[in-house]
Amino acid sequence: MFYYLLKYVLLGPLLRLVFRPRIEGLEHVPADGPAIVASNHLSFADHFLMPAILKRRITFLAKAEYFTGPGIKGRLTAAFFRSAGQIPVDRSGKEAGQAAIREGLRVLHKGELLGIYPEGTRSHDGRLYKGKVGVAAMALKARVPVIPCAMIGTFEAQPPGQVVPRIHPVVIRFGKPLDFSRYAGMENEKAILRAVTDEIMYAILTLSEQEYVDQYAAVVKAQESEEKAERTRKLPRLPLS
Repeated sequence: MFYYLLKYVLLGPLLRLVFRPRIEGLEHVPADGPAIVASNHLSFADHFLMPAILKRRITFLAKAEYFTGPGIKGRLTAAFFRSAGQIPVDRSGKEAGQAAIREGLRVLHKGELLGIYPEGTRSHDGRLYKGKVGVAAMALKARVPVIPCAMIGTFEAQPPGQVVPRIHPVVIRFGKPLDFSRYAGMENEKAILRAVTDEIMYAILTLSEQEYVDQYAAVVKAQESEEKAERTRKLPRLPLS
């Protein structure tokens, strides 16, 4: 109930006013039955914009940190995400990927829409990064279509670190469903999972027209943070007067 209250009364109208989203290809999202919507991820606002414009309910796998924050703010954030139907997924440890797949399959087995960001994290610079194979594993195991989606303009409206979004036009573009039934029974083959994931990422890239980086976003973020820290350590210290 709270999900639809947010969508149609509390949050949806406000998001439409601020971001003025233009929707393209909405006819590619099936009216019923299970499917995966695989999107690029440029902004915190992505979590709310797509559910606001879709006719069907969509459930996203959200990082567990959204549900474990300290203090009143943390509890309110956790309550908000739970009420909106989002599922917490622990991204740390060896079992993290399998846990996410299990949770995603539960959603699909109920005949619902599952939203996923194959990059695994928000892009910190607006580029599209290499996708993780979990989306392929779920698509093949559940035998469901994947609808590629491109969020365009959300990075400019609310880049990382920007708390209050700017008023900026946004385009949400859906592509034709991708059918991977030709790979039935091959969901445990690494080469197949990689090929399916790359096909999904190429479809997203075609829709978004972003610059593509053939590395995982988390790895690039870590490298850049390390390089920044190293530069800081090497800065000459000014003598105290």
